[in-house]
Amino acid sequence: MTAKYEVRGPVAVITLDNPPVNGLGFETRKAAAEGVERAQNDAAVKAIVIAGAGKAFSGGADIREFGSPKALAEPNLHSLINLVESCDKPVVAALHTVVMGGGLELALGCHYRVVMPGTKVALPEVKLGLLPGGGGTQRLPRALGVEPALNMIVSGEPVNAELLAQVPGQKLFDRVIEGDLLEGALAFAAEIADARPLPKVRELKARHPEAEAFFQFARNTVSAMSKNFPAPLRCLESVAAAVNMKFEDGMKFEREGFTALMFTPESKALRHAFFAERAASKIPDVPETTPVRAINKIAVIGAGTMGGGISMNFLNAGIPVVILETQQEALERGVATIRKNYEAQVKKGKLKEDKYAQRMALLSTTLAYADLADADLVIEAVFEDIAVKEAVFKQLDAVMKPGAILASNTSTLDVDKIAAFTKRPQDVIGTHFFSPANVMKLLEVVRGKHTAKDVLATVMQLGKKIRKTCVVSGVCDGFIGNRMIEQYSRQAGFLLDEGCTPEQVDKAVEKFGFAMGPFRMGDLAGNDVGWYIRKRRYQEKPELRYSRTADLLCEQGRFGQKTGAGWYDYVPGKRDAMPSQLVVDMIAKHRAELGVAPRKISDEEIVQRLVYALVNEAAHILEEGIATRASDIDMVYLTGYGFPLWRGGPMCYADTVGLFNVVQSMKRFAKNPLDDAKFWQPAPLLARLVAEGKSFND
Repeated sequence: MTAKYEVRGPVAVITLDNPPVNGLGFETRKAAAEGVERAQNDAAVKAIVIAGAGKAFSGGADIREFGSPKALAEPNLHSLINLVESCDKPVVAALHTVVMGGGLELALGCHYRVVMPGTKVALPEVKLGLLPGGGGTQRLPRALGVEPALNMIVSGEPVNAELLAQVPGQKLFDRVIEGDLLEGALAFAAEIADARPLPKVRELKARHPEAEAFFQFARNTVSAMSKNFPAPLRCLESVAAAVNMKFEDGMKFEREGFTALMFTPESKALRHAFFAERAASKIPDVPETTPVRAINKIAVIGAGTMGGGISMNFLNAGIPVVILETQQEALERGVATIRKNYEAQVKKGKLKEDKYAQRMALLSTTLAYADLADADLVIEAVFEDIAVKEAVFKQLDAVMKPGAILASNTSTLDVDKIAAFTKRPQDVIGTHFFSPANVMKLLEVVRGKHTAKDVLATVMQLGKKIRKTCVVSGVCDGFIGNRMIEQYSRQAGFLLDEGCTPEQVDKAVEKFGFAMGPFRMGDLAGNDVGWYIRKRRYQEKPELRYSRTADLLCEQGRFGQKTGAGWYDYVPGKRDAMPSQLVVDMIAKHRAELGVAPRKISDEEIVQRLVYALVNEAAHILEEGIATRASDIDMVYLTGYGFPLWRGGPMCYADTVGLFNVVQSMKRFAKNPLDDAKFWQPAPLLARLVAEGKSFND
């Protein structure tokens, strides 16, 4: 049973017990409803307490039932709430730790609510592109007040119960209970057992002294902040309905809004991302019960931008870090940058002085490899050159203790080759952080041919501890993200050859929703990074075609923001990208040398060529087993490459467009003599899915 029933004196206690967060799945709803009916029919029972076992009252809907018939099976959430609300014996919700979504809606259907301090309360449905569908938009404004309720519903962010308990005139909580919650709830239930009439949130009035002006101001604010997401405005209108309509009419309005949002591409994309993030942590052949190695101290090789950013992740998590460099000056520069980053957070009020001091106290530095011997994990963050990596890993192999994990922050190089530089390839793994490493959520965890399962499990668990979204990749040139971005960048170069300017390409892609277009991204990352990789490609894969424009740019020393000039011009001290006539002329000259007459290219073609290049390369990556699932690739692009969240990632977007339509566009691109016809041959997996009428999500 996922809900337990017991009688304590004159009070029946129904305890939701569906780990990990007492999700309100069918079995739980059914057992809870049976408990309410049982208490209703027992003359000895004078009141009912609904409690939650373990680490939550309830986190809301059971995500395992999302999209399945069970989610709507009777008793559904509405039926359960109606049963509780219409019970002729007082029902008290005993709230603790986590009260979210349907869990809060169930509590609002109870006659009374008592709560423990520190409880996190939220209606987070907006984060899935939805609005609360169990009466949350109608009851919360009545219980808490219109403005605080609207803020909670539109943001979806959790709020501490003690803050909500201080809202003037609130009827959300009847008592804040210090100490044992259940004992306090039982005592409260005994107190109010004979009180009548039973209070119902639905009978309260949702009022605002300047409702019309308030909602118009809120509409302007919300629409400006959520232009690509329809759910926040729908949430707002549903809260407005709580003020302007009778309760039953407001409930109908809420339900219509919920149903409409459920079928929007934005909600589908957000729900896809929600499940994709959870799926990414699951590795088919590495059970969750796999023992992990203890990580109590980290070593980082290199105090540059990446090494410093990587170190901050572990300092933030309370793990001691020792940074190694070859020169004292480099160490001092690296530590100064870390201090500067923390001081900026202190200045903005995001970090307290004592926390800053604690984190810096965990940091030590050294010039000697021998000083790393007691570290449990070492991460190499040196220059992206295999000879440099070889020298580092041979020294690490000599000094690191047995069982220590040796990780490389390489973004493209062969992790198996790096592992072969040691006598312990089973302990070697890739940890590809994204810059700035202390900010970006993505961590590509590269599993080598010999990487031990416990090493992989340890790094995945550690990634969660430092708040990264970890995605496992197999070994190949560029892994998942950079292997795909290379094809995206190649297409961007071909578009310049054919008639586009960098500004036109960037604007089209940014209008589609990317955080940054390919040329602005190149200037930010450093165009010399791609140049270095292309030089290697020219030797290894001479058959692979590139536009020469990026090489011409780098030959002029225009490496991007760090040199004050790249695809764009920059004013010292500013990051604003200003179109460069010099670059436009350079591209035109190169075009003329190729004998190419520029043509007008639509934004639609620009977006399709760049995004479908990602999709086709990703299909090869899936076919080869480099990525475990299509949704893992979406997580890489959502968290590491600025792909628009409301489109769900490249694979989800391709499914939305229809894979048949994607392939038809690819066939058109293959006929372009200036493009790469061979690349546009659909990957075998993509061709097979189209033939079978399936999608990547299948």
